[in-house]
Amino acid sequence: MKQLSLDNLRTFVTVVDLGGYAKAGEKIGLSQPAVSLQIKRLEQQLSKRLFTKQGQRQVVNRDGLSLYKTAQTMLDLNDGIFRQFQPTSLKGRLRLGIPSEFATTLLPSIIGEFGQLYPDVSLEVTSALSKSLLEDEALSGFDLVMALVDPDTEVDGQVLLIDELVWVGDRSLANLPSTLSLVLAPDGCIYRSRVISKLKQQTQQWRISYTNADLSGITAAIKQGLGISALAKSSVPKQLDIIWHHHLPELGAIKICLFTGKSQHPQASGKLAEFIQSRLAKSN
Repeated sequence: MKQLSLDNLRTFVTVVDLGGYAKAGEKIGLSQPAVSLQIKRLEQQLSKRLFTKQGQRQVVNRDGLSLYKTAQTMLDLNDGIFRQFQPTSLKGRLRLGIPSEFATTLLPSIIGEFGQLYPDVSLEVTSALSKSLLEDEALSGFDLVMALVDPDTEVDGQVLLIDELVWVGDRSLANLPSTLSLVLAPDGCIYRSRVISKLKQQTQQWRISYTNADLSGITAAIKQGLGISALAKSSVPKQLDIIWHHHLPELGAIKICLFTGKSQHPQASGKLAEFIQSRLAKSN
């Protein structure tokens, strides 16, 4: 019976996540030829090409994208088994900075299981705009920071996901008015900047009807009919609907990144980073 190599799958997933063989090799400690060899062996086993060459880059193709989610699931199962049987010797206090929308939608799925596996690790969470979390003084005060970054911005952190920005609202309410009412976070929010920038490029009339930094406040305002908003697709709460309309411009993509601070508990911090990456992949 044929068996796929988990090492090859992990290399493949890392190449897709980081967008290149060289970057993947740096992360997992392999030379670029070694990464290429693992990808080639995986392609030979599957009898499918997983990447297409575009210029000097290898870009994941349709078959590669089809494999990507399955590979993530297999790696999550593998890593979960090891976590299950590892001794719970981790201790300490971890400080996590995270945007409020992910604190609401992603964090609850992490806290319970992480707390059961590592009961001696306490978690201190701060929710704020990504811009605030990434300021030098703020970043130094966290073990981990999850933040949103424009797709063209080079970052020192780990790219967890390149996500789609989508319009969100309540489908049960009336159709879009001639003048869009927007429910947005305050100045400095990357969603707000993107929405305003895109709307200024077309003739659609708009106004900001409500401002709130917290996702629960934004959700409540939308449910009350105050307007529509924009979120990363992976952070859309169940109470809201993704909406499409020919008057609404496409908002493009966003990078969800994880930044590591100066942690006094690097092993515990690393485990929390694994949990965040795993749950974010499952939510997408």
